[in-house]
Amino acid sequence: MSSVPPRAQPPLKFIEPRFNPAVLQGMRYLMPLWMRGQTDLIQIQAENTDGLVKAYQQFQSGQTRLLIAFRHPSPEDAFCLAHLMWYLLPQRARQLDAAIAGLPHIHFIYDRGIPLWAGQWLGWLYSRLGGTPIQRGKVDIAGLRSARHLFASGQFPMAAAPEGANNGHTEIVSPLEPGIAQLGFWCVEDLRKANRDEAVIIIPLGIKYRYLKAPWQTVEQLLTQLEAECGLSQPPELAQVQQLKAQLAKSSHLPPQTATLYARLLRLGEHLLSLMENYYREFYHMALLPAETELSPAETTDGFNIRLAQRLDRLLKAALTVAETYFNLVPKGSLIDRCRRLEQAGWDWIYRDELRPSQSLSAVERGLADRIAEEASLRMWHMRLVESFVAVTGRYFLEKPTVERFAETVLLLRDTIARIQGRNPFPRLQLGQQAVKMTVGEPISVSDRAPAYRHSRRQAVADLTQDLQAALEGLIASE
Repeated sequence: MSSVPPRAQPPLKFIEPRFNPAVLQGMRYLMPLWMRGQTDLIQIQAENTDGLVKAYQQFQSGQTRLLIAFRHPSPEDAFCLAHLMWYLLPQRARQLDAAIAGLPHIHFIYDRGIPLWAGQWLGWLYSRLGGTPIQRGKVDIAGLRSARHLFASGQFPMAAAPEGANNGHTEIVSPLEPGIAQLGFWCVEDLRKANRDEAVIIIPLGIKYRYLKAPWQTVEQLLTQLEAECGLSQPPELAQVQQLKAQLAKSSHLPPQTATLYARLLRLGEHLLSLMENYYREFYHMALLPAETELSPAETTDGFNIRLAQRLDRLLKAALTVAETYFNLVPKGSLIDRCRRLEQAGWDWIYRDELRPSQSLSAVERGLADRIAEEASLRMWHMRLVESFVAVTGRYFLEKPTVERFAETVLLLRDTIARIQGRNPFPRLQLGQQAVKMTVGEPISVSDRAPAYRHSRRQAVADLTQDLQAALEGLIASE
């Protein structure tokens, strides 16, 4: 995040997919080096790839149109997907003596906002790799038209993350957006209108990360740093921590050291909540009543977690209300839906039609446009805060006390604290070497659901989305 106030810009241009085979070959050779430099991924494995080999063959022979719907727990997922297509898939095809022409590849859908914070060069690269962008907070006609065309007529299968964005949790699938299901039915319609008989299928892909060596020491160091940044620099063996530990001893089987860390995590989360509640109550006049922060003798750790979750929900809604009031938006849908609408409202005020090359503004008009852009960016900060905090939950670790779940929760808190301080949380901290396992699921036929879609479009889309959700959850729960 830059300290320079944002200036008003011309409208965001659609980044046209311009697949370039030379760029693909170059990226294939550079990928191992790039991955070593940008991630802690040491091992990348894939299971049930035989089904993907068969599906890719069927695609190349003109029997199917294929979309790979992948889980999106981490920014590193892009590296994993590339490794699967460029290395693991052709390797398995050779082992099966299955003919695949050329280097397997995919068209993919990406968020138009990524090049805004990661650099315009990434938009150029994604375009040359056959990617197509989408603006998530509005009906993006150009983006939808491009994705629809590539699904029905592109030279490669499609890939997309139905969760919409990474949620930071390797073992929680966020509620899926309906766009992937709708795209599948559109493809069925486009093929029918063109008198083509390919079947449309979606293959779910699970992605699950684990640490090769539990980085408890590194995680504790990060936790200590976050405590200090939040004003909790005292020794962690305080009354509240001890009280939480005592309750954990009654209700869980956590080892003493792990129980101490978890108690500190709960204490940090509660303290951060209190700070943010005071902030929105005092400066934005939100109706957030002072919370009872002490753990009563009769209250269980579960009860404490439930209370924190309720407070967090109220806080996130208050933060979004602050931004929505400024942009004159009516709250509608889930927290993530509200975030997407706010993002688009902010973009509309930063990327202005009046600043097209064909238009001309006076110096004063330009200055006013810059002030609006700066204010819009400041209001969008509340939405970014919610994006970081929305996936935080204390129960996630307690249900399955692994270092992966604990680290993911601490990293989400770290992202939130970084945004509060005006820092960019990306790239993420690397806590230890990781392995990833991708699991290819069973194909879901969209074509077989065409009669249901003709009967009730909304219900067919909802049913397919629900079935895809269940499939992705099953793939990460099967280990």
